[in-house]
Amino acid sequence: MTGPDAVTVLWGPVASGERRAAHTTLLRAAAELTGSPLHRIGLAHEPGGRPRLTGPAARLHVSVSHSPGARAVALSGTPVGVDIETVRPLPALALARRWLAPADAEWLGRLPAADRVPAFYWLWTQKEAVGKAHGHGLAHGGLTQPLPHPPHWPPPSAADRTPALSALPGGTGAACTVLPTGAGPYGSHVLAVAGLGAPGAPVDLRHCDA
Repeated sequence: MTGPDAVTVLWGPVASGERRAAHTTLLRAAAELTGSPLHRIGLAHEPGGRPRLTGPAARLHVSVSHSPGARAVALSGTPVGVDIETVRPLPALALARRWLAPADAEWLGRLPAADRVPAFYWLWTQKEAVGKAHGHGLAHGGLTQPLPHPPHWPPPSAADRTPALSALPGGTGAACTVLPTGAGPYGSHVLAVAGLGAPGAPVDLRHCDA
């Protein structure tokens, strides 16, 4: 991380044991960022399940996500949330109409049918990441969190530049971005990270091996 608001995100594939792999990745990243011995850093959970580090890395805010075949972690000096989803077939438009904001469903419905599944995950991961940054996940209106819809699909990839958090509407102080995963604009996985009070914060995105 290059500043108190910067966000470090590590993600990668995993053959099995995604939860354990995510926790291991988080602890190793925390040790590297703080320059502390790995054995001195612990992982605990708040009553609602939110992870937190103990020991020399206790000042860091962290978030963990895992999906079949992948895991992701985020660390920052300010509240942070991360979500990764493995792209699988699903009734995207029906789910959007049932769970998401009407504007989201309308936008999704205007896209070609072949684009709706990755676009649904594009929406979902950001909402999940924002909810985690706030500490309540998708509860308390998380599914209807307003998101700006890109005028063209797919939106431009951040693969050729340093990604940064973009402020979201609604006055919540949340900022978010969808990160490139290297398999086309939105291929096998969709990965989003969010932070609070840090619009424009740079994201140090790192890929880790299985």
